[in-house]
Amino acid sequence: MKKRKVEVVVISDVHLGTFGCRAKELYRYLKSIQPKTLVLNGDIVDIWQFRKRYFPKSHLKVIKQIISMASKGTQVHYLTGNHDEMLRKFSDASFGNIHLQDKLILNLGDKKAWIFHGDIFDASIQSAKWIAKLGGWGYDLLITINSFSNWCLEKIGRERFSFSKMIKNSVKKAVKYITDFEDTAAELAVDQGFDFVICGHIHQPEMLEVKTKNGSCVYLNSGDWIENLTALEYNKGSWQMYHYEKEDDDEKDDDENLNDLNIQRLIKKVTDHKSEHEQSA
Repeated sequence: MKKRKVEVVVISDVHLGTFGCRAKELYRYLKSIQPKTLVLNGDIVDIWQFRKRYFPKSHLKVIKQIISMASKGTQVHYLTGNHDEMLRKFSDASFGNIHLQDKLILNLGDKKAWIFHGDIFDASIQSAKWIAKLGGWGYDLLITINSFSNWCLEKIGRERFSFSKMIKNSVKKAVKYITDFEDTAAELAVDQGFDFVICGHIHQPEMLEVKTKNGSCVYLNSGDWIENLTALEYNKGSWQMYHYEKEDDDEKDDDENLNDLNIQRLIKKVTDHKSEHEQSA
């Protein structure tokens, strides 16, 4: 399969290690692209809900593919979120082309993008973490039930249906929270002179221009890989929202054995990797 060349790709809220994660679809997407920069904007591995008994091969293949991309020159920025906050103790560490950070500023031509997960705005997480974790488990249960119902719908030729989207769109407080989240992120970005602010966290893919009394910026949210299956792609000065469609697949999944993934060898390639620029310097 010929890979699409992309300057920057941003994905978030994958939640590897949970039943709702659509790892197979994400793996296919990652296999289809060749980005210069890949930003993993938080909640990639769901450490909150991690269980030894559930981390299937499809989830491991996503990790393998990310490491493989880094070994071939892609700059991978892993930005921590609330579900993988345990990694924050290692912030600013780098392993070859893989960089662990809490936030990222990207220079895109003459514009600047400010990228972070967004959980800093969530008062429930900051003040009562156990409530937030309980909500996360409830969400995972809802997604599990929803996955089964969608499997049944697909078998009878009906369209998939999202319980959580219906709840988010119908509950006024949820709608207000999303709007407040977007406005707060945009206002802070404008005040600090950024042209783009990019978040995850709320699982709501979005691209919109926000104007404040001090100026304007473009707010972007990369969505998630549980329900929306979306990513942000930057090419030639503009952002686009990518929506995964099953029809986009032009080949079947490879059936790699985990013993053949050889993750240790890939990690060594990442840490030993030198970019062409470094080699020619």
